[in-house]
Order: sequence, then structure tokens, then C-alpha cells
Amino acid sequence: MERSIDAQLDELKRQILVMGGHVEKALHEVILALFKKEDFRFQAVHKMEDQINEDQVRVDNFCIQLLAKQSPVAKDLRMILSIIKINTDLERMGDQATNIAFTAQDYLKRKPVPQAQVLVKMSEVVRHMVKESLDSFVRGDVVLARKILLMDDEVDATKNQVFKDLAEHMKKNSDDIEASLDVILMARNLERLGDHATNIAEDVIYAVTGQDIRHGGIYER
Repeated sequence: MERSIDAQLDELKRQILVMGGHVEKALHEVILALFKKEDFRFQAVHKMEDQINEDQVRVDNFCIQLLAKQSPVAKDLRMILSIIKINTDLERMGDQATNIAFTAQDYLKRKPVPQAQVLVKMSEVVRHMVKESLDSFVRGDVVLARKILLMDDEVDATKNQVFKDLAEHMKKNSDDIEASLDVILMARNLERLGDHATNIAEDVIYAVTGQDIRHGGIYER
């Protein structure tokens, strides 16, 4: 017999998936705008951020009502708390995509630097992390969630290499300093997007198992 809270949790999951789709689209649009030099896509990113903000308010309100009316306990409570945290991470992802949009608009006014091409690879990995983290959430797939933690290492390593390469490039090409700093900022924002996807994966593990693996530890709750 299905409990009423099950249907409500399913609706919350659906709303989170919709919000995640908006985040993926914002990231996709900003990378296309950057490398195809299509300015109209930047406006699409800003509109998508507005939508993501609306999504966040809707999910928060739903969670508050569910907590107040259902008084959930144990696994249901862990799921709702995880959704609240995931909701915050997705909203911040929208902010990061918007930050990239603003920086990309500045970058397109400058002479490009070759290292910027790495951002395509980074964005593809990050978009995959976002999608997989949400898939793991909907399916309650802890194995998939743990794989996302490893993918974050790849994003971090790429970001560090970008920083290193551009530091050397700026020493030899002083005219490229502003463009190089733009690329560094965009790489940093992509890395932060990956961090938020990792947070979602950690929340999935907590929701399903009750284990808090943040800060490199395993804590039972």
C-alpha cells in the first residue's frame, strides 16, 4: 500500500530533476556562447538563472510543507533534508554558470589564448557529473554516486593544469594577461560546479545509507 508521503517525495524528485535540467542547459548554453561567439546565448543563460531561482523557491516551499504536514522520520526525513541541500547546490550551480557568462563576455573582447580550449573538456565532464549525480539521486544508486566523487578529481586536476599552464603563458606573453585571467576564472567556476555535483553525490549516499562521508570521513547518523 503506497503511503501519501511516497507520492509527495516522487513529486519532489521530479522537481529536482527539472531544476537540474535547467542547470545543464545553462552550462551548455554558456559554453556554446563562448566557443561559437554567439552573444544571444548569454541572455539565455541569464534567463535560465531566473528560472533556477524560481525552482529553488518552489522546492524549498514544498519541503517545508512536507515537513510540517507529514512529520517524516528516519529514511524519509533523510531524503527531505538531502533534497533541501541538493536544491541549494543546484541554485549555486546556476550562479556559477552565470559567472562564467559574465567572464566569457569579457573574454570574447580580447585576443583568445590557446589554453581556453581546455574549458570544453572541463565543461563536458562537469555536465556529465551533474547528470549522473541527479540520476544517482533519483535511483538511489550509491555506486554511481561514488563514481562521481572520482570524476571530481579529474576536474580538479584539469583546473590545476590550466592554472599552471596559464601562469607560464603570462610570464612570456604580457599582452595576454587579461585573457588568461578570464580563462582562469572560468576554469575556477567550472571546478566549483563540479564541487556542487560532488555535494549532491554525497547527499545521495547520506540519504540512502545514513553515512555522512563529507570531509573524508564516514559518520553514521
